[in-house]
Amino acid sequence: MSKQILILPGDGIGPEIMAEAVKVLELANDKFQLGFSLSHDVIGGAAIDKHGVPLADETLERARKADAVLLGAVGGPKWDKLERDIRPERGLLKIRSQLGLFANLRPAILYPQLADASSLKPEIVSGLDILIVRELTGGIYFGAPRGTRELEGGERQSYDTLPYSESEIRRIARVGFDMARVRGKKLCSVDKANVLASSQLWREIVEEVAKDYPDVELSHMYVDNAAMQLVRAPKQFDVMVTDNMFGDILSDEASMLTGSIGMLPSASLDANNKGMYEPCHGSAPDIAGQGIANPLATILSVSMMLRYSFNQQAAAEAIENAVSLVLDQGLRTGDIWSAGCSKVGTQEMGDAVVAALRNL
Repeated sequence: MSKQILILPGDGIGPEIMAEAVKVLELANDKFQLGFSLSHDVIGGAAIDKHGVPLADETLERARKADAVLLGAVGGPKWDKLERDIRPERGLLKIRSQLGLFANLRPAILYPQLADASSLKPEIVSGLDILIVRELTGGIYFGAPRGTRELEGGERQSYDTLPYSESEIRRIARVGFDMARVRGKKLCSVDKANVLASSQLWREIVEEVAKDYPDVELSHMYVDNAAMQLVRAPKQFDVMVTDNMFGDILSDEASMLTGSIGMLPSASLDANNKGMYEPCHGSAPDIAGQGIANPLATILSVSMMLRYSFNQQAAAEAIENAVSLVLDQGLRTGDIWSAGCSKVGTQEMGDAVVAALRNL
């Protein structure tokens, strides 16, 4: 029986980068005889245009039945004036929540060929390999109550809630420790325990979970210091585990250490390693339709999908090696371009990865 993969290109540059990732996935499927069957649907603004909602019930049901989901990006100015509950981003939050995708893995790896593309000095970032483990279905993005109210005198006040339960913290902490155990055996838990009650519980539970991982060195860091340290000395980190909002911010910061957010893939996993895979960047509506977006983060998300949801290590490594070979050839999209390299577009970069993968 074939494995089912649901493709959700989304909005903005999503369809462009997804087209290239699908070419790579289809070649890997044939080359390694993986037995995948691909289907396509819409999410975000594209779903609003088609169904009136950012995630249709039938699309969610297809995602439930699939063995993995590959997603592009959602959102854009076309839908910015809609009511908050039906904006494109709500579809993304809903599919994460409904599929139980609580563990978001965001690697920040600097390919040696891109050392000059980083905004930091090469000696600061060369050899960088960080994994940020972000809790994805709790915290302030999902907390209630939330809303806007009118105070005495007519002034408006908006409020959000940042809740975390013991079980939510415990399960993401275990993912962090498990990842650290197979890497450098160092885990840094990032919180704001000097101010936030939720972070105080976070730190307490992480300490409890640490007792089951005596081989992993645990450290704690306040999020403001962690943001500074990522710029000052990023190679001190191996695996970082943190909550939804902090992980969102820190992983975007880490992306610039690697040269471009266009290089960062991600995996969002449930308790059984079923996952949704997507680039860390957004829909970039300002460059949509121009054929200049970097597809490598989406292509590398395919590699993560093969590794984490299907345990196809050889195929995953082959895609990563193909990306590295293309970078060796000096091919660069505009976001990672530097003097002496050849600037290429989205399709050209995708075709180059396909060619390199075919020849491996």
